[in-house]
Amino acid sequence: MRSFIKSHPLSALAYRILIGVLGAVVVIVGIILIPYPGPGWLIVFTGLGILSTEFAWARRVLGYGLARYHALRGWYSRQHLLIRILGALVTVAVTVVTLWFFGVLGLFAEWFGIDWPWLEGVLM
Repeated sequence: MRSFIKSHPLSALAYRILIGVLGAVVVIVGIILIPYPGPGWLIVFTGLGILSTEFAWARRVLGYGLARYHALRGWYSRQHLLIRILGALVTVAVTVVTLWFFGVLGLFAEWFGIDWPWLEGVLM
């Protein structure tokens, strides 16, 4: 199938554009999700993997990013327990602040009948 697509210049261009757009969307979603608990980095690397099927620069960025990610995780796991707890607390703080900023905390408060105006956030 891929060789058929590559054999026609117009379909090859359309395929590259489709892969570029799809990969970029996945990377952007992953970047948005990085500060939240869950697979943010996995989604970023998946998007780069999609892009790397058609773009050499994405293969280089993916290799570099994975190496840096594994190095950082190794460094973090070797740190004292207090530093790891502090890192977790910073992650929770970033998550709560961004959820507040986008008004998600106000939405949850509304579900439970809590009417505190400061929970509405900036963008609500």
